[in-house]
Amino acid sequence: MAKHTLSVLVENRPGVLARVAGLFSRRGFNIDSLAVGETEVDNVSRMTIVVDAAAQPLEQVTKQLNKLVNVLKIVELDDTATVSRELWLVKVGASPDVRAQVIEIASVFRASVVDVDHDAVVVEATGSTEKLEAMVRLLSPYGIRELVRSGTIAVGRGAKSITEGRALRLERAG
Repeated sequence: MAKHTLSVLVENRPGVLARVAGLFSRRGFNIDSLAVGETEVDNVSRMTIVVDAAAQPLEQVTKQLNKLVNVLKIVELDDTATVSRELWLVKVGASPDVRAQVIEIASVFRASVVDVDHDAVVVEATGSTEKLEAMVRLLSPYGIRELVRSGTIAVGRGAKSITEGRALRLERAG
């Protein structure tokens, strides 16, 4: 199976997230990542959904998603033509004698130390999943106390926008 990233424009209304997630669940898909936020268009939210699926069953799910009243547009993002990022907060054990080493590892990955305590630091990092996993591997010997991930967000490269050329269904959301 392969990972697929879907960018789904939906009406910003209560219950839409549950209906979309429920559709994946009913079809037996595990959602690897789900991030939702408002867009530049009033009353429209964008869901970025990452799933591990074969192409054929995913096509069936996207067809069913298109039938949901609150779904306005679905685009599968191509990894080669997409900018995608995650935000991770990592709490690392860092007594005063190793704190400088932890901070140095964070700086190599252009991460920020956002909190320091007597025996721990919190590192904030953004980037590709692979980059962030590499950082955590290097920080692991110091002891990962907590790890929080935002989920993948993604946008296509170039000037084209998925909110351009909106259909009449999108005007209903306004």
